[in-house]
Amino acid sequence: MPFGGRARPAAAFLYSPDRSGAHPERHLASFAGLMQADAYAGFNRLYAPGRAPGPIIEAACWAHARRKFYELAQVAKAPIATEAVTRIDWLFAIERAIHGQSAEARSAARAASSAPILAELKSWLRAQRERTSRKSEIGKALDYALKRWSALTRLMPDGRICLSNNAAERALRGIAVGRHNSTSPAPIAAA
Repeated sequence: MPFGGRARPAAAFLYSPDRSGAHPERHLASFAGLMQADAYAGFNRLYAPGRAPGPIIEAACWAHARRKFYELAQVAKAPIATEAVTRIDWLFAIERAIHGQSAEARSAARAASSAPILAELKSWLRAQRERTSRKSEIGKALDYALKRWSALTRLMPDGRICLSNNAAERALRGIAVGRHNSTSPAPIAAA
């Protein structure tokens, strides 16, 4: 975690042969607490209130919400997407400024700086959603953010939570590439 020091975060990787939700349920069977992740549907049952030994509290990733807008801004030059990226980037700028600070200091900085941006962003997203088709790509991006708003803003009172789970995703990238390369058959040279 980028709070309370400059040490690199730790990550544990548990292999699953497919994307079935049974795997995270098995891997996290004894865990209850906070988990920051993308919106992978395989995690949904982990967030159930009656789950034993207790629910896992979802903290969503702003990089995933931003990515949906970013792709539309880059490819389709969609003005709503471009504006959404700009507004979300303000949050990332604040996070860069508080990187490495204590959880308490991060919470205080977010209350002072991020809270007004988030309040305005939510209102703006809702206004755009009202005038956009749900079936359009921008409508889907707006829905993604608005449906996950509670999980996306869970970081506000809890300075331990990061704005994104990019550190874990970057660490995983090497594992995924290595796995793909090691399971691919070697090319056969023609004689």
